[in-house]
Amino acid sequence: MDALFGRVAEASRRPALYLEGGIPDSFEGRFESLTLHMFLVLRRLRELPPPAGDLSQELIDACFGYLELGFRNGGVSDIAVPKRMKKIGQMFYGRLQACEAGFAGPEDEALVETLRRNVSPSGAPALAAYLRAARAELSGLDLDALLSREPLFPAFASQEAAHDA
Repeated sequence: MDALFGRVAEASRRPALYLEGGIPDSFEGRFESLTLHMFLVLRRLRELPPPAGDLSQELIDACFGYLELGFRNGGVSDIAVPKRMKKIGQMFYGRLQACEAGFAGPEDEALVETLRRNVSPSGAPALAAYLRAARAELSGLDLDALLSREPLFPAFASQEAAHDA
């Protein structure tokens, strides 16, 4: 599961998400990007037949281990880490619920509003298009493909336009 999480984390750090997608290049912005990518993979795991759903908790554990290590490496004290992790957990699960609600409708309006509010006021429409494209690609993957595909996510739309030019 660490390899899958590594690919999720790598995708969440793609420069185009920050440069063209408007995600702030800060701890909060990187957290939001990671959460969006985690949401897509967790959603796909939930859609697949067993044992895929059982792997969700392992993926979440890998994610939170990564975040905790980041706090510790960033100099957060041992006493403060649990408080920070609790807050991060609340934010993470709140964002997952917001993303689920954003994807509930066929229109991008709810998703764009969720992204505008939580991630990027300026880049929300482009991020929504990217997330919908990523969800569509992931929907065609079975568990083995999800665990092994490189890269796991499509290029950000502006990257594709730059490569086509």
